[in-house]
Amino acid sequence: MNYLITGAAGFIGFHLAQALLRQGAQVTGIDNLNDYYDPRLKKARLKQLEKYDHFTFDLLDLADRERMRALFQSQRFDVVVNLAAQAGVRYSIDNPDAYVDSNLTGFANVLEGCRNGKVGHLVYASSSSVYGQNRKMPFSVTDAVDHPVSLYAATKKSNELMAHAYAHLYSIPVTGLRFFTVYGPWGRPDMAYFKFTKAILEGKSIDVYNHGNMRRDFTYIDDIVKGVVKVMERPPVAGEKNNDSGSSAPYRLYNIGNNEPVELGCFIEVLERHLGQKAVKNMLPMQPGDVPATYADIDSLAADTGFKPQTSIDEGLGRFVDWYREFYG
Repeated sequence: MNYLITGAAGFIGFHLAQALLRQGAQVTGIDNLNDYYDPRLKKARLKQLEKYDHFTFDLLDLADRERMRALFQSQRFDVVVNLAAQAGVRYSIDNPDAYVDSNLTGFANVLEGCRNGKVGHLVYASSSSVYGQNRKMPFSVTDAVDHPVSLYAATKKSNELMAHAYAHLYSIPVTGLRFFTVYGPWGRPDMAYFKFTKAILEGKSIDVYNHGNMRRDFTYIDDIVKGVVKVMERPPVAGEKNNDSGSSAPYRLYNIGNNEPVELGCFIEVLERHLGQKAVKNMLPMQPGDVPATYADIDSLAADTGFKPQTSIDEGLGRFVDWYREFYG
């Protein structure tokens, strides 16, 4: 099997590529190595992947239409996993252009590449952010998601609509995954748990938004990767109902999360225990674009693929702290 992973130097992309390479698959990774967060971490991830002879990396921006077209013309990919995107809810408030270029123009180029390259299955990253301030819990893929509270969320909802249109028009098997707060070793420095760890070890205060009254469906990276691999192996078939939506396109949309939200205060306590230090908390109000809770209904993903998260917060944060101490000394 020949796989293309966009965002291969990113957190989830790196772990997925590594899992596939360990199975002996041929993997092509692309990434623009932008400076949204420290490119040195991205390059360190790449260094791990480049140990495999069957890994090829191309420094490439999704928004570069001509080079994206050339990539899909140069070889045929059995499966494309689009994980490249401009991430971050808060960053989107002040930097909208980055989201338009990467998440909209870039994703359109991926869709065109899959159409012209006769790709067997496109799996792409959406986000739990599309649920906005929905009150009903847990979040279900059948819920209306028409009121995003950040541009980031709006671009992810747009990706879902664009992907369905291509699946319907060109019979491309497409699966979208709404990720819920992924954490673990080699994680993103812009995520709260990463910032908390750095600040606590440096004796600095941590910013706790909404005065700690937040719940997140924290999902460990190894569980996420196992779920993505299971999805990759099951391209949707035209004519089957799309999550009860009535669509007959070869398109599926799933939540992929832990199905067990954790209070932020509890999360911080577990992190403190593994670090052996107490946090100095700076309690703040809710930030614009943020939501008080996320909670994934994963019944359809579990029924279709057997997906079942198995990593507890205690185990997952322990592994992250061990990695952090080793990587940063």
